[in-house]
Amino acid sequence: MKTHSIKFNFIMNAILTVSSIIFPLITAPYIFRTLGPVGSGRVDSAAAIITYFMMFASLGIPTYGIRTCAKVRDDKEKLSQTVQELMIINGVSMLLSFTVFLIMLAVVPEFTQERTLLLINSISMVLNVVGVTWFYNAIEQYAYITTCSIVFKIISILMMFLWVKNPEDYIKYGAITVFAGSASYLLNFWNLRKYVSFRKIGRYNFKQHMKPIMVFFATTAAISVYTNLDIVMIRFMKGNAEVGYYTAAIKVKTLLVSLITSLGTVLLPRLSYYIEKGEQEAFHRMVVKAFNFVLLVGLSVTMYFIFMAKESILLLAGEQFAASILPMQILMPAVLFIGLSNITGIQILTPQGEEKKVVYSIVFGAVLDFILNLVLIGKHGASGAAFATLMAELVVLVVQCVYLRKMLGNLVKKISIRENVLAAVMASGGLFLVRQVLTNGTSTVWVFVNLVITAVVFFGVYGMMLLVQKEKFAMEMVEMGLRLLRRKE
Repeated sequence: MKTHSIKFNFIMNAILTVSSIIFPLITAPYIFRTLGPVGSGRVDSAAAIITYFMMFASLGIPTYGIRTCAKVRDDKEKLSQTVQELMIINGVSMLLSFTVFLIMLAVVPEFTQERTLLLINSISMVLNVVGVTWFYNAIEQYAYITTCSIVFKIISILMMFLWVKNPEDYIKYGAITVFAGSASYLLNFWNLRKYVSFRKIGRYNFKQHMKPIMVFFATTAAISVYTNLDIVMIRFMKGNAEVGYYTAAIKVKTLLVSLITSLGTVLLPRLSYYIEKGEQEAFHRMVVKAFNFVLLVGLSVTMYFIFMAKESILLLAGEQFAASILPMQILMPAVLFIGLSNITGIQILTPQGEEKKVVYSIVFGAVLDFILNLVLIGKHGASGAAFATLMAELVVLVVQCVYLRKMLGNLVKKISIRENVLAAVMASGGLFLVRQVLTNGTSTVWVFVNLVITAVVFFGVYGMMLLVQKEKFAMEMVEMGLRLLRRKE
């Protein structure tokens, strides 16, 4: 099976990531202003609830499927049987989860109040079975994934501007978000026959998958505790408006995390392949590049958006979401923590078959997050939930680093820590000086211009400092750009 280079895959995934950032930046300001804190909070609450049922429906297949299919991608017969077995397991788990969902929809008053919105969101749970996005990631078909994603995002944006006009249209917006995320699943299923056969090849062996699937499921379940439970708990403890404030802050964090973890999505199948073939040197070289990428991007965006949280929220959601500013500032360091734990957990421990250690680290974080949410949400609302999430992400990273202390001790000398910290300090100083010159204001135009000017200064200084210090990853990117320019000439 033909696979593209890491660079090509990264470019494709970078395009996908950029689109995942640009499209929300187009839609979020319109939705926040049209639906308000309550309307947007209702949609996000319903999505968070369905995420739990989808988690049980998917088990650990989304991550396990990538690793397993990547190992047998050169053997079409084994690949076909693996895909068939995983789809059957996923189908059974989905039916069980959907049945429980329907029962709870009938007996839980809070669910009954949002029956229509929840039923619409549940469509994604059903379509997820045939979506097999894990398969396309495993065989590194990032050009296909990117194209489908962008096409359906464009369609969904047009639908949003045509149909969502006032706060009462929150159900329509919920349906559009489901379409944007799940419509491509049907196309995925139709396209699947190009790569695998649906003919029964031999006796199915479901047992071989169950233990690792459940390990990955435990990981997913623990992650969901502190990525979705906070929204559900805020909804029950403080109401939909507070959910709206929190999700506005989370929106920024999510966009930045998707940017930082984009490389990890590309690397997982390739790193799993290296481990399977015993290519330890190539594995370590790729891991170092991943660390340098995360430090460069993660540290820079974390520092910038802590300083520019007010302007970011004003541009994204408007003055009615001013209560989102502090939660966003609290959440920003989590962007860097998540980027680093994505490497230690998903890119190092997982390809080596150490999923249990990933689970343990996430369980520690999830338990801490739940306890802190119970203590802090009642008094501090969105800010309390943000602090709980931040501490949970830090604990996950620390525990994984403890497990990997021997390997990290050997690799840390090759990671550009000093260069990035110095660049961040100098860029922050430049940003501080520029902000003293800029006048204050709250108009959309002023906020946008302010963000553009400060971003140019901050990231310009950051980049120049890296080049002056000849930081490895930055120099590689410059050299790659120069090679592309020479080819065009």
